Order: sequence, then structure tokens, then C-alpha cells
Amino acid sequence: MLSLFHTDGCHLCEQAWALVEQAGLAERTRRCDIMADDAWLAAYRVRIPVLRDQAGRELGWPFTLADLGAWAAGETI
Repeated sequence: MLSLFHTDGCHLCEQAWALVEQAGLAERTRRCDIMADDAWLAAYRVRIPVLRDQAGRELGWPFTLADLGAWAAGETI
């Protein structure tokens, strides 16, 4: 499972989600609105969008489709 930390009205977050969909990762990615949790807000307020996997690895914006694919495959970006 992956988590995409975002918030409503964030155009960069929308771009990141589009890349997640293009990479075929949407079905295994939950969208986490940082406004719903104080800890998320504190951690990601100025960093969104950020993808995080179950191991705690993060991929911060900006990233490309190629970056996302390599990160999802376990490569270090």
C-alpha cells in the first residue's frame, strides 16, 4: 500500500495523482488529506505532494513518471 499525502485545491497534488494513475498504482494508493490529521499537517504542510510506502520511504515532489516507476520498483531516487 502507498499513501499520497495531499490536500484539496493543490494543483501539484493533482499532477502527482495523475502520475500515480499513469503508473498503474492508483488501486494500491490511498489519498491522505493532510488537513484531516494534525500529525500529517505538521509533517507535510510545505512538502506536499509526497508519496510514502509501507517501509516509510518517501518520494517528494517534483517527480516524473520515470522517477515514480523507479521508486516503486525499490530504486533510490
